[in-house]
Amino acid sequence: MKKADWLIPAAAVMTAVLWYAFLFINSTDGSEVRVLVDGKEYAVYSLESEVDTVIPGVHGMNNHLVIHDGYADITEAGCPDALCVHQKAISKKGETIVCLPNKVVIEITGGEKGEYDAVAN
Repeated sequence: MKKADWLIPAAAVMTAVLWYAFLFINSTDGSEVRVLVDGKEYAVYSLESEVDTVIPGVHGMNNHLVIHDGYADITEAGCPDALCVHQKAISKKGETIVCLPNKVVIEITGGEKGEYDAVAN
């Protein structure tokens, strides 16, 4: 390979590194855990609370949701593949855990509490 042939892969790697750094720096901690079952809001929990609950799925299979130390995680699922159990615990705004067979979505919403959007005199 010529020296110029390394330029495109190096630029692609550098772009990926900068993109992930940008996402990491701009990610904000969420404040709420929103639970959707079959597209409808089932429950909303504070991310600061300690929650250990069972979420009924649409086909009678359950998901076990645990909120602990500012992270939300599905620890057990009644679906055959249990892919949602293998997803990492979430805490940042916009992150989700999805169980497709049960039609359950766990998402982090809200931002930092107590911030003002504007000040009026």
